[in-house]
Amino acid sequence: MNVEEVKKRAKENFMNGFNCAQSVFCAFVEELGEEKAGMSLETAQKLSSSFGGGMGRLREVCGAVSGMFMAAGIVYGYSSSSEPDAKAKHYALIQELAKKFAAKNGSIICRELLQLPPKTSGLAPDSPVPEARTKQYYQKRPCADLVADAAEIFAEYYESAGKS
Repeated sequence: MNVEEVKKRAKENFMNGFNCAQSVFCAFVEELGEEKAGMSLETAQKLSSSFGGGMGRLREVCGAVSGMFMAAGIVYGYSSSSEPDAKAKHYALIQELAKKFAAKNGSIICRELLQLPPKTSGLAPDSPVPEARTKQYYQKRPCADLVADAAEIFAEYYESAGKS
């Protein structure tokens, strides 16, 4: 797996209008290919579409992080409910990836990454209507770089684990 290519593809996906989760997850599906990923690019786009904006613009876990976790699931996830060791091993990987992202960016929470006001109680969603992707949007949001970071973190893990 070419780390720089996946990172570039994820950022391009975002700059082409896909949400943060789609941008990361689909970069890996494209890199792995439909057969190895077990799904088409369209299915990957649909599957990850709910996680943008910190999960449907709720500003919770960053969509780029969610996309990275979905990519980890495609490659390293478990599929049996009777394998507690597999579940624990996978959750350890997810926690490791989250820790690396937070170390680089200060958080895995969308609201914090975007420096939005803290929520006061319960769910505090933004409007469900996404902002227009204008030049000003891209200048004020760190999302393209966060997408690239998430893609790089997982691609480097993938490379180091010898799954290429």
